[in-house]
Amino acid sequence: MIRSRTRVSATIRPAPRLRCLAAVAWALLAAPACAATIEPAVLERVARDGTVEALLVLPDQSRPMLAPLAAAVDPRIRRHVLVDALRARADAQQADLRAWLRGQGVEHRAWWIANVVWVRTTPATLALLAARDDIAHIRANPRLAQALPQAARPARAGHAPAAIEYGVAQINAPAVWALGHTGQGVVVAVADTGIRWDHAALRPHYRGWNGSSASHAYNWHDAIHDAAGNSCGNDAGAPCDDYGHGTHVTGTVIGDDGGANQIGVAPGAQWIGCRNMAAGYGTPARYIECMQWTLAPTDANGQNPDPDRAPDVSSNSWGCLATEGCSSGEEIRAAVDNVVAGGILFVAAAGNDGPACNTIGDPPATYDSAFVVGASNAADAIAAFSSRGPVAGATHVHPDVVAPGAGVRSALRDATNSYGNKSGTSMAAPHVAGAAALLMSALPALRGHPQQVAQLLRDTAVWQGITDPYNSGCGGLTLADRPNHQAGWGRIDVWAALQAALADDTILQDGFDSP
Repeated sequence: MIRSRTRVSATIRPAPRLRCLAAVAWALLAAPACAATIEPAVLERVARDGTVEALLVLPDQSRPMLAPLAAAVDPRIRRHVLVDALRARADAQQADLRAWLRGQGVEHRAWWIANVVWVRTTPATLALLAARDDIAHIRANPRLAQALPQAARPARAGHAPAAIEYGVAQINAPAVWALGHTGQGVVVAVADTGIRWDHAALRPHYRGWNGSSASHAYNWHDAIHDAAGNSCGNDAGAPCDDYGHGTHVTGTVIGDDGGANQIGVAPGAQWIGCRNMAAGYGTPARYIECMQWTLAPTDANGQNPDPDRAPDVSSNSWGCLATEGCSSGEEIRAAVDNVVAGGILFVAAAGNDGPACNTIGDPPATYDSAFVVGASNAADAIAAFSSRGPVAGATHVHPDVVAPGAGVRSALRDATNSYGNKSGTSMAAPHVAGAAALLMSALPALRGHPQQVAQLLRDTAVWQGITDPYNSGCGGLTLADRPNHQAGWGRIDVWAALQAALADDTILQDGFDSP
């Protein structure tokens, strides 16, 4: 139906939203021709609120060439060279922009792991930024509601837990422990909703705890700077979890209270952490900041980054959800790629949008540099919620593997040192992070070589007996194919991976000492 147009009298004032949109449009029209592309969501938000958080993406997102370094160079040296090159690139290419922002009094934060600057800006300043030829894109920085398992089911009264949780046993971690390898000398970073560091199953394994006191410098970073309504507050100086997800995840990596709660795959490893979500909400800026901190942790003031204190493994159970407005281009991919180029295995949850095919859709699980993990259960069946591939544009099958993610019991964030069950690919990913820590502990030469660790876990995953009650196949492949888009290469088996590594005479046995 065609509606007739009504002429509006000049005495009738347009709605406030229209006035704001007009103001933004006028500011952009009054500025020189735009050099940068502006995401429509940026214009919508600045029109609605009068200010907007935005990411200024510079043209050069490539990784600096490290050609002079031999392939066999110590991974710590390679990481140092990479970080120095990334920082030098940002200092050179962002210098004029940073100076202009300071001169204009614009709130901003700059990164080097991706060539990006975060700003909080007004319509007039946005127009001036869009005219700069040193900015390629201006993207939104939306708050992204994560599909995280929040409510945990506590153990029933009078129900004693198994000493070793089913997922830990299913991937054969105890067989590796029996050889004396429990993760010693390996550090795992968890980027999540935070961590309740003083939980009885977590505190002994925190790198910042010496047995009598805590030092959080280089061991903890809070990327939440201005979020209302989160119980940890902003810029928390000590590890804190306002949601419970990160505490549970960390417990699966390394948790052990020394008693009946052996919830972690690698209890001899140490953990460090970065909070990239507040009350379950992340933003692209927070994700980038935590990845930068992972590659070169900083002191308590966020200064003096030190690549020598970087972890060996990074566990990531978050997503930059397109359905919530994340339209990030190469900047998050660049950050993930640089973490891996720095010798850190980047483990990522596949997502909880299954059982349909083509449901791995959000970064970082869509990136080839990430080691992507789906979820299975105690019967080796792929969980209904576990996202399946294929992923458009990927050069290899996603997920890489599956791991236990249904009914996983781990640490809770309350003050009673309690435990509870959660389900999700968020629970599967830390099983893989812990398994990688066990391999690196047993063979220190694997530290700094994430591709080699990833391939060991793929090649030795359990394939026979994996079932999918909810989906017969994806992308032209079924579970009879290996790999496939439902379970990848199969369910991980860390004991089998270690045996394969020990039989491979190309893997050196000496490695390098912990920093």
